[in-house]
Amino acid sequence: MNTGIISSRYAKALFEYTELTGGTEAVAAQVPVLVQALSKVPELQRALEDPVAVSTGEKISLFAAALGGAGLRPELERFLRLVIKGGREGELRLIFQDYLTRYYRSRGIRMCRLITAVESEDLKERLVALMSRVTGDNIVVETLVRPDLIGGFIFEIDDYMVDASVSRQIETIRHQFIEKNRRVV
Repeated sequence: MNTGIISSRYAKALFEYTELTGGTEAVAAQVPVLVQALSKVPELQRALEDPVAVSTGEKISLFAAALGGAGLRPELERFLRLVIKGGREGELRLIFQDYLTRYYRSRGIRMCRLITAVESEDLKERLVALMSRVTGDNIVVETLVRPDLIGGFIFEIDDYMVDASVSRQIETIRHQFIEKNRRVV
């Protein structure tokens, strides 16, 4: 079965359930922490996908521990039990990401990523102002610094990416040079 369909259906169910119970804001605050834990701790993902060695209760405890003692929201705990019972633990990262997308869309928020060679608060502010004006949504920008870009920036919003980095321009020139010399020979 298509994992996109699975994650979408589960995320939709979680979102509608939290909207119904009024716990959407609290669950949306906990979900990014769980996504980060799933991404950064491969042992957690392996433990979740092991149907024999780790019980459902232990899996729930792992998620609670990932929150640092804050405790899972009842809606989230009930949802996790449902996902684990259905054997869909491997899809949790996609489910949570789809949930966050639904949450942000419902609140008129657009998540963006700005990657620069050096930190640039001025560029961030100008891009936020421009994107707010164009989309009419609130813009939240995640910034990353990657010195390997040499200069310029990469800006991602939804499924679009603008790569205005110096390293990309150098790579483009290099490919053009190779193509041009290939025709000459």
